[in-house]
Amino acid sequence: MRPDTTSSPSATELVTVRHEAGVAHLELNRPEALNAWTPDLGRALLAAVRDASADPAVRAVLLTGAGRAFSAGADVKVPREHLPNGDIDLSVRLREIYNPIVAEIRAAPKPVVGAVQGAAAGLGCSLALSCDLLVASESAYFLLAFVHLGVIPDAGAALFLAEKVGSLRAAQLMMLGERLPAATARDWGLVTDVVPDAELRDTATALATRLAAGPTVALASMKRTLTSAAQSRLADHLELEATLQQSHATTDDYAEGVASFKEKRRPQFRGR
Repeated sequence: MRPDTTSSPSATELVTVRHEAGVAHLELNRPEALNAWTPDLGRALLAAVRDASADPAVRAVLLTGAGRAFSAGADVKVPREHLPNGDIDLSVRLREIYNPIVAEIRAAPKPVVGAVQGAAAGLGCSLALSCDLLVASESAYFLLAFVHLGVIPDAGAALFLAEKVGSLRAAQLMMLGERLPAATARDWGLVTDVVPDAELRDTATALATRLAAGPTVALASMKRTLTSAAQSRLADHLELEATLQQSHATTDDYAEGVASFKEKRRPQFRGR
């Protein structure tokens, strides 16, 4: 059994982990890059989530981001992998790193609380949506801007969104690629509470600690019943996302989306 500790981990870790009052505090720790995802950060988070899920001393998990953002999504500065034919591989990181993270969070036999400040964009939005409960600060917003790159939201975003807010609002967020402010997210039922930025960490910690002090066997069963329908098809959904995402790698629209992003201009999509 792991002893509780309030000591601060090394600031050089991509994901910091500490344990207190039965809660595993997992924090994305690239504040200088708005906690943008790299493969190394993803691997570190996957290991931390798996450890917390398997540790009997951990009764709840709190997922946070260091600095002024929860996570701005994938780090576009990190080069993409390529297939043997030279095409960009948009699926390998999903299949090997990012999809297993959200699948592990959903399957964990304990509640996972997310605390969102600033941007929860792209993969960061998918990660937040995979949590069982979400608390947001007044500065928080959710963004799935994949449409502006000519690709689709991934890491379970479509499934989680439709489950939480319905397919109509999910389509609105995915197809328009507009920011969803924290207050609107609360009105839609996407987050449990919106608090001032200075109160976010304490509020989320109190919620996770309350859950950790509860009947965690029953809480695990509640989580299972709430997610059973979606969980039974999550693996197939994640694989579909990865397959479809890869199909966009050779489209003119994807090339235009990437070029327009780098050149900071509006994309001109051709539908091919």
